Amino acid sequence: MKHTRFLKEFLLSLAGLLLVIFVAEAQLKIGTSSGSQEPAKEDTTKPAPRVATKPYASVVNKNFTSKWGLFAVHQFRDKIYFEIPDSILKQDIMIINRLVRVPAGHGMYAGEALDERTIWFEKGPDSTIQIRYDLLINEADSSSAIYKAVIKSSENPIVASFPVMAYGKGSAVIDVSKFLKEKNFINGIHASTALAQNANVGGMKDFYIESIRVYPVNVEISISKTMPSSSKLLPPGTPATIETNTSFIALPKVPMQRRYFDPRVGYFADFFYEFGDAQQKTKLRQFIMRWRMEPKPEDRDKWKRGELVEPQKPIVIYIDPATPKQWRSYLIAGVNDWQVAFGQAGFKNAIIGKEWPEGDTSMNMEDARYSFVRYLPSEIPNAYGPNVHDPRSGEIIQTHIGWYHNVMELLSNWYMTQASAVDPQARTPILNEKLMGELIRFVSSHEVGHTLGLRHNFGSSSRTPVDSLRSKTYLDKFGHTASIMDYARFNYVAQPEDGLTQQQLFPRIGDYDKWAIEWGYKYVAAPDADADNKIVRTWIKERLKNPRLWFGDGETKRFDPQCQTEDLGDDAIIASRYGIKNLQRILPNLPQWTFEEGGLNENLANMYKQVQNQFTRYMLHVLKNISGVNHVFRSEEEGGPLYEVVPKGKQKSALTFFDEQVFTTPMWLLDKNVVSRVTLPAGQNYVEEIQVRMLNTLLDIGMVTKLQANVQQFGNNAFPVEEYIATIHKSIWKEILGTGPVKMDAYRRNLQKTYFGAMTEIIMSKDPVYTETEASSIIRADMFLLKTEIDKAILRSTEPLTLYHLKDIQERFKTAFNSKL
Repeated sequence: MKHTRFLKEFLLSLAGLLLVIFVAEAQLKIGTSSGSQEPAKEDTTKPAPRVATKPYASVVNKNFTSKWGLFAVHQFRDKIYFEIPDSILKQDIMIINRLVRVPAGHGMYAGEALDERTIWFEKGPDSTIQIRYDLLINEADSSSAIYKAVIKSSENPIVASFPVMAYGKGSAVIDVSKFLKEKNFINGIHASTALAQNANVGGMKDFYIESIRVYPVNVEISISKTMPSSSKLLPPGTPATIETNTSFIALPKVPMQRRYFDPRVGYFADFFYEFGDAQQKTKLRQFIMRWRMEPKPEDRDKWKRGELVEPQKPIVIYIDPATPKQWRSYLIAGVNDWQVAFGQAGFKNAIIGKEWPEGDTSMNMEDARYSFVRYLPSEIPNAYGPNVHDPRSGEIIQTHIGWYHNVMELLSNWYMTQASAVDPQARTPILNEKLMGELIRFVSSHEVGHTLGLRHNFGSSSRTPVDSLRSKTYLDKFGHTASIMDYARFNYVAQPEDGLTQQQLFPRIGDYDKWAIEWGYKYVAAPDADADNKIVRTWIKERLKNPRLWFGDGETKRFDPQCQTEDLGDDAIIASRYGIKNLQRILPNLPQWTFEEGGLNENLANMYKQVQNQFTRYMLHVLKNISGVNHVFRSEEEGGPLYEVVPKGKQKSALTFFDEQVFTTPMWLLDKNVVSRVTLPAGQNYVEEIQVRMLNTLLDIGMVTKLQANVQQFGNNAFPVEEYIATIHKSIWKEILGTGPVKMDAYRRNLQKTYFGAMTEIIMSKDPVYTETEASSIIRADMFLLKTEIDKAILRSTEPLTLYHLKDIQERFKTAFNSKL
């Protein structure tokens, strides 16, 4: 904002003279550190105040209603004043914007976060109060020489400036009436949000202050506004009126001590750049996000003795009262499941799930001091676990877990396709309430894990031997995965003859989860973060003794077949074979298991699609092993390579799997009793599609290039390209090899055309990255061989369609390669 200068004039009346003296004294006491009691003299070198301050009582008069807390809010009709005490100047305050009300069709729901940022109030020039963002990007020790340069090059932006209307006792009153009704960090909606994509947020108008609530450490302001809507679900020209709540919540004056991030334990992290005089390079510092967990002062001796103690401030997560009553206890159980993990970190009653006290008028759901599982009326089959954290320390201060109503559809689909071969209770389109409740509980536990700071551990399931997934003893002791933060849904490896219970099919809080919470939350009375880091780094040596504590980062290490979503066990090939056996049991029963009185086969169509999706997942799990490289996190002290290629034998086994399960046509997926009752889009054939998709992927030029790169990097442990191509060749063209009559069905003929097309694309490429390689020569040699084999096979073909097909391929050779290779 621009500063407007006002020239002081001599006041001719006594009242005017007294006003000048009052203002000068107030400015001396509040704005200077001088001990002089003499009236301040006018400094003609500085600009005069933008607005002449007035006596406090004439500004905050008897018409105003005042609320006192973090800062005072005075309101009279449309006039709203903030009274900012000196005690919070330069103190970091978190701004959290959330939706309170929003129309349907805009992709967001009441309770969801819009954005957050950190600000502070400060005294500005010319009797003003300014608001700055605290961007928290660079840091340096204030005693270092470089600190001055860091400060000068890290100037935080001023985002608002207000003339002081009046001074109180150690406070300044500012008029925010206009500010609260403008587009700024209070009312702004980031362009990346779904709401901004479905509404013209730049056209906001008709702002109205719905409520203001003031508490000791936070102030809550709800504002409604209207904007043009672009949602396709609403009639053209229909506006969107939304209500947002802005929380001003004071962050601790002394930030919680950081715990530095270690990539061997899966935590979300924030960062800053550290500068120091002794450095020879800038240091990126990452620190984990976690709740403050400290023993009470009176329990320090117990804590030192290793006794479990209650934290000074437990984590309390309330259940949205809009949640259907039958699911509340299961959501609460999902929260409380983490108590065992905090017990390993030294705390009891550290996390508590509770129902919201609906009759308690002293509590408000928009109060930033409370955390929730928010129940969202959405058709989206999902849930998510965010958190709001102090960017200075990583301290989590609030969470609103998003729980979409339709997550139950996802759970039903998963459970039928993965568990109905073993669990009779899964063989119905509507699961019984207790079973659905337990499924909700498992998802609740997973999302709460995220709000505790934990990332996905997609590698956890790879630490369970596949055979152990069928063992009652093992499953009772360990469960089917070591982490509920994995995407290891239900035990699809279990076979009907194993006699497993329902609980042995479910995920639960595992060894890794307990270890990760212990590593992140165990209290250390270290003097600073560096000292803390030296201590907690030694704890990680424990993971070397127990492979179940391994963190597999499948979100950034996507090349690693150990770290996949939706998979189970240490061998995707064996696990997927078991999974397919169960799908073969499930599919013929779908008409019976999906039957619903008055239905039109919608359930059957959905579950047939889910079976196809599950089959595809098994294919992709195995595919990841082809050209795969395992990432092994090792410290410099441990030594050894960080990357190991998937052994050649395992990659060959993967090709055998594809030959058996895909390229040998899986006719069981075309069960007439199912397909005849499901309306499919014209020309759609899932079996043909998955065959073509998998073969094109195996013969993709990128795949071949990765195989060749592995040979160069890992030598004899890698899968040679010539052997890889020869193996696929024998699988796809097996009917034309040998000396007997040649005959094949339509699926095989289609696969062979796909093979020819994929190989031709590589040979005809003009990109030297692909053509000037040994792999290109190998593929060309394979096509020489194939041409010779087809020429011979034509002579042995008596079945018309097979003969036409082979002659077609023969002609394609001539067209593609100008009659020669």
